[in-house]
Order: sequence, then structure tokens, then C-alpha cells
Amino acid sequence: MGIHGMELFAIGVVVILFMAVLKQFGILEPISFEDDSSDSDLELSTVRHQPEGLDQLQAQTKFTRKELQSLYRGFKNECPSGLVDEETFKSIYSQFFPQGDATTYAHFLFNAFDMDRSGSIRFEDFVIGLSVLLRGSVTEKLNWAFNLYDINKDGYITKEEMLAIMKSIYDMMGRYTYPCVRDDAPSEHVDKFFQKMDRNRDGVVTIEEFIETCQKDENIMNSMQLFENVI
Repeated sequence: MGIHGMELFAIGVVVILFMAVLKQFGILEPISFEDDSSDSDLELSTVRHQPEGLDQLQAQTKFTRKELQSLYRGFKNECPSGLVDEETFKSIYSQFFPQGDATTYAHFLFNAFDMDRSGSIRFEDFVIGLSVLLRGSVTEKLNWAFNLYDINKDGYITKEEMLAIMKSIYDMMGRYTYPCVRDDAPSEHVDKFFQKMDRNRDGVVTIEEFIETCQKDENIMNSMQLFENVI
């Protein structure tokens, strides 16, 4: 798998597997257009966390009022507390890669959704991230992907961070992937990634370098359109 393929896989697996996680949660149920007054204000008296108001979430996302109601219905059914902790997220995510170890990649993905670093994914975190992945602009989606790769959130992707991401992807794919993956393959992909992305050769990739390079890559640009209007 060349550098184009690995970049495409690394971005695509976020969306594809997250959609699978949503189905596991029962969140991707058909959108209901029946008015449900109990969900209209997105409030539950028994939850540990009560999400923001519907009008505010509608303003922050590209979902309609009815879509937000349906998404919340599924979320609260599977997460009565209103929160998803990291261990629950890892457990669900790992079910889709029984041949490998998805723990580390799920950890990175969880942190990308846990925007306030609280250790839990709230409905607001979930639906704002989902809106970007499914209906955001190309720039918004690439910003989200950059945030995933920028593990320590300092505004730069280092070789160490990219190597950790690549190793987690290979671990998730499993040792039985065909053709067999060499032990040095993650390092090779990181080197190719930096040869392409690190325009000024300063050893780190900035958000500007990342977006500019991705926007010039036809494969990545095509992948950005695959998941629109999924729900």
C-alpha cells in the first residue's frame, strides 16, 4: 500500500469504522419525522449529563432539528448516563477488528471526539464531530483529521506522533493481513508522509502544510465526498 493508499486508509477508516460504531450503538436508525416532545429540548431528568439545547446544537452542526432528535434518541437509549467513557468506546470499536488490536487507535480516535478532554464523549462532542465527518467542508474534515494525528494538540504533527498512529493502524489490521506487513512498514510510511507533507523540511507538519498537500491529492479529495448524506 503506497503513501496515497495509506493516507486514504487512515482517513477513511475513521469514518467507516465510526459509522459501524454508530450502528452498534443503534444510533443510525431511520430518521423519524414524528414530533417527540420529550426529545424536543434534549433533556432527561435521570442522566448524569444533560446536553445543550436543540437550537444551539442545530446552529453548531449541519443537522436538522429532526435529525438531531433521532440521533439523540439512539444515543440516550445506548448511553443512559449521557456520556461514553473511553473503555466503553474501546470495547465497542474493538469488536470490528477481532483479528487485530484496535485499543490504541480507538484511544486516539476517542481523544479526537473528546473535545474538552473530560475523559468522556458527550452528545455534543459526538454530534459536532459527526457533522464535520459527514457534512463538513473539505477543510473542516482535514482539520478534524489533523487533530486526530496531532496527538499532544500542540499544532504540529511530529514523526513520533505519526509513527504512533501508523503503528496503531497496523496493530488494528492485525498480523494476518495479506499481503504480510513487514515490521518496518510503519516507519517507511511515516518517512514517505513527511517527504510529501513537510514542505519546509523542519521536521514537523503544520496544519497549513497538511491541508495544502491533501487538497492537491486527488485520491484524498475523492474520499472526502464518499460519506456525505449517509444519514
